[in-house]
Amino acid sequence: MADTNQFNWAPFYSELAEKLLPYKKDRQPLLSKITRIYEKAGINMPSLEKDNHLIDIDPFTIYGLFNKSSMKESNRIKIISAIAESFDVKASIPTSFDGIPVLNNQNATFYYYLPWREKRDIPDLWELFSAALGYAKDSSVENREKVSKYFDLTINKKGNGNSKITMGLYWIAPDTFLNLDQRNTWYIYDSGKLPVEFVKTLPEVEPKIAASQYFDIEDKLAAYLQREDTPLNDFKELSYEAWRYSEQVNKEQAAAKKAQSQRDSTGAAIADEGVETIHYWLYSPGDHAACWDEFYNNGIMGIGWDEIGDLSSFNSKDEMKQMMKDKLDPSKSYKNDAHATWQFANEMKPGDIVFAKNGLHQIVGRGVVESDYEYHPKRKHYTNIRKVKWTHHGEWNYPDGTAPMKTLTDMTPYTSIVDHLNALFDIDTEDLEEEPKEAALKPYDEDMFLEDVYMDKKKYDTLVALLTRKKNVILQGAPGVGKTYVAKRLAYSIMGVKDPSRVMMVQFHQSYSYEDFIMGLRPTANGGYELKHGAFYDFCKSAEVDSEDTPYFFIIDEINRGNLSKIFGELFMLIEPDKRGIELKLLYADEMFAVPKNVYIIGMMNTADRSLAMMDYALRRRFAFFEMAPGFDTDGFTKYQDSLQSEKFNKLIACVKDLNNVIASDDSLGEGFQIGHSYFGNLKETSDQTLSSIVEYELIPLLQEYWFDEPEKAQTWIDNLRSVIK
Repeated sequence: MADTNQFNWAPFYSELAEKLLPYKKDRQPLLSKITRIYEKAGINMPSLEKDNHLIDIDPFTIYGLFNKSSMKESNRIKIISAIAESFDVKASIPTSFDGIPVLNNQNATFYYYLPWREKRDIPDLWELFSAALGYAKDSSVENREKVSKYFDLTINKKGNGNSKITMGLYWIAPDTFLNLDQRNTWYIYDSGKLPVEFVKTLPEVEPKIAASQYFDIEDKLAAYLQREDTPLNDFKELSYEAWRYSEQVNKEQAAAKKAQSQRDSTGAAIADEGVETIHYWLYSPGDHAACWDEFYNNGIMGIGWDEIGDLSSFNSKDEMKQMMKDKLDPSKSYKNDAHATWQFANEMKPGDIVFAKNGLHQIVGRGVVESDYEYHPKRKHYTNIRKVKWTHHGEWNYPDGTAPMKTLTDMTPYTSIVDHLNALFDIDTEDLEEEPKEAALKPYDEDMFLEDVYMDKKKYDTLVALLTRKKNVILQGAPGVGKTYVAKRLAYSIMGVKDPSRVMMVQFHQSYSYEDFIMGLRPTANGGYELKHGAFYDFCKSAEVDSEDTPYFFIIDEINRGNLSKIFGELFMLIEPDKRGIELKLLYADEMFAVPKNVYIIGMMNTADRSLAMMDYALRRRFAFFEMAPGFDTDGFTKYQDSLQSEKFNKLIACVKDLNNVIASDDSLGEGFQIGHSYFGNLKETSDQTLSSIVEYELIPLLQEYWFDEPEKAQTWIDNLRSVIK
């Protein structure tokens, strides 16, 4: 059982609910208070509406303002204190937040932004709020029916589900309502902490559970918690214990998962964590598409392999392979099969495009993935599924010869084939509506940027001002300062949402050309040539049809590695801020082309790269240059460092900061060669092996290159780095 101090938040949360209720019928004064709360707290208000022009809000989103993942506790207390003052809440300010369910920062409102929001979305949330408070005071059948009505309405609105709706109810009345967020659901159904026979009596939890099922679970849990043989007493203790135990399990598995993940990803491209890209999948709906009609009619796709059970229970491909061997045939490798099931459960995501195939030569449909992986053990076959919005059903010849034999293939790297697959469906444009894509519409604002990126607010404001004024900015700095990580999140923070469709990234190299960037002639299969558009041309055309107030961001990694005069050609002039919208005739086509005013270019370059010549002056004057320094002294990195609680890690960082001072004062190097914080980011543990690996295989080779003509100086700092982690 948790210490009672863990629940000193409950009186404040409950009293705040009563203070909010009078605003149900007149919310304009409430909106003014929300704005003033952030002014009092001295914190920038997060995005709560498109362009942050706040015109309405629901009560659960107000609780979400101080119940977000990754929110600094100091900021949380500032907001709560300002709320207490604004709403005259008499209960004490909470001092402990352990175990309170929190929202994902990128999905922290209970409503969609305009124009995607329906007229009744926010009013219905207020009805649920008031009905829930009434039920907390009087649990009559009539009051339960009223809660049930609005529970079913709100949980089925866009962007909501079990986790958010039950979390909101738990915040306002934790003694009455059960929280069914991911941690609680796992603890109740899968942790093994509750008796198996009891768990079997509970309804299965669907992604959007009905109120009748929710109250069935809640009633049974409430009765269970009153039993003498149960160590927990109420929903608060249950929620806290679910949080505590899941944290324990996560820590125990972290090292093993990280090691396995590194083995599984050997030879693969490094993922840009947190940045979502649409993938294209070729998929067989059963042998010879035997299940295609069922899947199409039910809006799902299934992967099979029912014998091994819930795919989300496996920590690696190796575990999947071993289970396949145990359940089926120990003499087979199951390498490709485990790869497919792993991708289906862990790598595919909402917004991805699926092409359904029949055999090796026929395409039978196209769809858009709508859900995460789901396990449905009550299905007779294909218990492993995802929800899909199928947009096409028919028969098309597979382009480019023969399709892969595998059940599931990620075709994203094969851009030519993907282009041909997409071209099959151009004739049916009326069926192509795919929005809203939840992953592309999640809010992302300045606060989220500053929580994600080790940069202070002053530098962020400067960077945004430069990009807004100049339209073209180059992020320069030493390797490891997070230039790529910053670039995409900078774009999202200016947009206000995570919209990958308005961000494109390319990498320049010595062979990159105008033909790749704008357009050029490419050989065809029949021996001829065709005019193909380049990445920047297509991106500008996409931006051109949108509003001038809707920004698009074209990101160029390693911008100084390409032959810039050759790549940009006549665009030298067109990318200037005052030349946007002016048309010029292109080299390869009888066509006038302009760079739209809503296109922003972000380039990246390593100032420590000795092999690169100076950038072309004509291009240099068209860009603003922003120097990115290591972020060891930022609030974000300091908080991250404190969370690791590692003396050796602290000593290593102190040594690196001293080393950076030496590098910065070295006449042959300078500040642009300092060691960046990214070498040390996202560590889950700081074992001797982990820290030694960073020093031996990342930092030491860098120092040997920096001071190749001063080996004694290099060796001195190599010895210093090694000594602090012994």
